[in-house]
Amino acid sequence: MKRHKPTTINEEDRRLFREAIGEVRQLDPVPPPPSAPKPEPHPYMLEADEAAVPGELLDMAFDPGLMEVGEELSYLRDGYPPKLLRQLKRGQFSVQDEIDLHQMNAAAAQATISAFLAEAAERSIHCVRIVHGKGLRSKAGGPVLKVLTDRLLRRRDDVIAFASARPMQGGTGAVVVLLKSKGRP
Repeated sequence: MKRHKPTTINEEDRRLFREAIGEVRQLDPVPPPPSAPKPEPHPYMLEADEAAVPGELLDMAFDPGLMEVGEELSYLRDGYPPKLLRQLKRGQFSVQDEIDLHQMNAAAAQATISAFLAEAAERSIHCVRIVHGKGLRSKAGGPVLKVLTDRLLRRRDDVIAFASARPMQGGTGAVVVLLKSKGRP
């Protein structure tokens, strides 16, 4: 695109322009107006918290069973690679059967676990889940069925490893057990 030279203003054009607009007076420069001050921040959440009924935050409805409380169970028999226990904890074994010990006393739970594991061996099942609960309603002694399950599984020769289940399988309220195959040590 071609640029055109600006037309030069001659003295005659200046004179005509001044006659057309009349007398001009120069204004003093005006400083820009000051900017409005920024508003102070308003603590909306503080007001909401202060308006809350005392103790309301503590009385929220939640299921304590959804919280992971207590120690995780974990065991690996001597002579087996640690990788096996890591895989079990990650949920890389498919649970083939399960039993729930809720509402049982210690004697009934012990007999049920023994019968369940014997049946699993007969059916050539290698991975089972035992739901023992978290012991939230246990007295000061702690979770009875959880301790019983831990102690019983450690004594059995057919148990290779066990670990607390993943959260979606019962978390610390259940244990996943890896069992020996019948023909293998």
